[in-house]
Amino acid sequence: MDEAFILVVDDQMNTIETLGEVLGDEHDVHFALSAEQALSHIDRKLPELILLDIMMPEVDGFKFCEIIKSKLETRDIPIIFISSLSSPEQETRGLEAGAVDYIIKPFNASIVRARVHNHLELKRTKDLLRVLSQTDVLTGMANRRRLFELLDQVQDRSLRLTQPLSILLIDVDSFKQYNDLYGHISGDVCLQRVAGVIQSSLRSVTDVAARYGGEEFCCVLENADQELAIQIAERIRSSIEALQIPHLNSAVTTCVTASIGVATSSAASRIQHAQLLMNADKALYAAKDQGRNQVRHASVNLL
Repeated sequence: MDEAFILVVDDQMNTIETLGEVLGDEHDVHFALSAEQALSHIDRKLPELILLDIMMPEVDGFKFCEIIKSKLETRDIPIIFISSLSSPEQETRGLEAGAVDYIIKPFNASIVRARVHNHLELKRTKDLLRVLSQTDVLTGMANRRRLFELLDQVQDRSLRLTQPLSILLIDVDSFKQYNDLYGHISGDVCLQRVAGVIQSSLRSVTDVAARYGGEEFCCVLENADQELAIQIAERIRSSIEALQIPHLNSAVTTCVTASIGVATSSAASRIQHAQLLMNADKALYAAKDQGRNQVRHASVNLL
């Protein structure tokens, strides 16, 4: 197993030193003496597992566990309570708060290592299954389910930071006719190449590309105003055409092309992403209705 980032939260230095000795040879172990310090660590980097004491000043372990489990970005971090509180009621409360395990002090080093190992393996398996469930098998992009999860997160962040948000809907022109002429295997290869162009045309890891369905793709562009979104869309459109994938059944030209609809909400807008998608879809329809292989933008009224 690769070295894991483990956060130990305990106000007793002897426990911290002991856990450092027990786990430090195999893992990247960091320490916090309070919930406040722990949250500061987590803001900088998400741990793969947290070892948590219950009896701490100001915010106890139960409350800290509830805080971690209430946040979308941290709720999947496994928490193991390590406490001198040994009653079944306390252990039950810890597990009901969201912890995956409960170890009583004084602890056995071998047991701690084994349980940490097991829970890290379980988390990595769950993470892998989650990624697979959120990934389009053909293109390797996010799938539609993952797209809508990300849209919720991105929209919340855009509103909080008062940044514009843009969405692109991309449709491969005359794709049914492409499949009819060249076959579905060639169609799959075509979509893979188009997906690669879309991914490489985005700005950074903050931009998201997903397969929306069939021959349609969707891009979510954080902090991208109308002008920038149109620039990115045009880059995608021209790059797809530049692939020069032959398409003799196209209604546009002799190679594969794409039409793109763009919709933008300003930093001051509270429009929901469903409406933003609807506007992008209207813009896409306009691009197709006006000859295809082009970019069209839909204006969004502020609420």
